[in-house]
Amino acid sequence: MTGQDKSDDAPHYHGHRERLRARFREAGAEALADYELLELVLFRAIPRRDVKPLAKDLIRRFGSFAEVIAAPETLLAEVDGIGAGVIADIKLIEAAAVRMTRGAIAGRSVLDSWTSVLDYCRASMAFADKEHFRVLFLDKRNQLIADEVQQTGTIDHTPVYPREVVKRALELSASAMILVHNHPSGDPAPSSADIRMTREIVDIATPFGIEVHDHVIVGRKGHASLRGLGVI
Repeated sequence: MTGQDKSDDAPHYHGHRERLRARFREAGAEALADYELLELVLFRAIPRRDVKPLAKDLIRRFGSFAEVIAAPETLLAEVDGIGAGVIADIKLIEAAAVRMTRGAIAGRSVLDSWTSVLDYCRASMAFADKEHFRVLFLDKRNQLIADEVQQTGTIDHTPVYPREVVKRALELSASAMILVHNHPSGDPAPSSADIRMTREIVDIATPFGIEVHDHVIVGRKGHASLRGLGVI
């Protein structure tokens, strides 16, 4: 063995990892590009490999850090270099994001924390590859009673049964609802079918004293509020 420092034998990417971790500690996530933040996620599952090319491949394929984290497991598995361990770590990040944003609306009036409601809706649905229709059921203080996905459909349609939505609200003794669904196309603009369905739910719910506060549509490009658009 020579007098050479053992650190000289470290893989070339070791120093890069330490520098990236240091930047994250000192400057925070905002100082990192999406692919660099993704590298930090990949470090644990892939300890002995330069993961920068893989991180960049993922961003190129899915578009952004958020879209990588929310990508379906089947599509992630198609990327060369992505195994079960990486997928588990990515899905853990997604679960944590959804849990944190949901926690921000628990135990308080959702109308007083509307930004948190929108954050939760986007985290849980905006990047899904199929349409999901969910309902936030609220009590008389507008606090969350239940958060339920009522239907899951295809890439551009999900069946919604207004009478079943109101029936579930009555079962839960809900006083109000917020309807939420996503558009996998990315464009949150409501369709004519979305508007008809919303009005039908309002018409059925009103005689029972159940208010529909809003119907929020989320997508990669933002969100649309049907109340804000004057539909409700």
